[in-house]
Amino acid sequence: MSVLIWCLLIAGLLPIAAKAPVVYFQNRDKGYDNRHPRAQQSRLTGAGARAVAGHYNAYEAFPLYAAAILLVLVTNQITELNTTLAISFIGFRIAYHVFYLANWDKLRSLVWLFALLCPVLMIAQTAITVSVQ
Repeated sequence: MSVLIWCLLIAGLLPIAAKAPVVYFQNRDKGYDNRHPRAQQSRLTGAGARAVAGHYNAYEAFPLYAAAILLVLVTNQITELNTTLAISFIGFRIAYHVFYLANWDKLRSLVWLFALLCPVLMIAQTAITVSVQ
């Protein structure tokens, strides 16, 4: 169970970690504009714009993953498969952001799909197991 909780914490922190490259690119753009950071982010291009998009995507990916983890915990379906999927999601999401920054679009999209499948499979596996019991 603790592995799933740690994964949930890490996944919750990934959007914050994904902000670091955004801040780097904002600082390169005449310094970080703390009064209007989102306006500054919208002006970024290239790797800076990709960093912003990856940062926002990290927030978008979190709710489904959090729901899957909580469902697994509440239904006590802490299986080796669910644990593997939970850990895999973290790895895929880190790779996703790296590939986004590197502008490897096809590989990024493939990894995005694999990351999306992790919570989907966790929820499906839990639903099947619970309905059979």
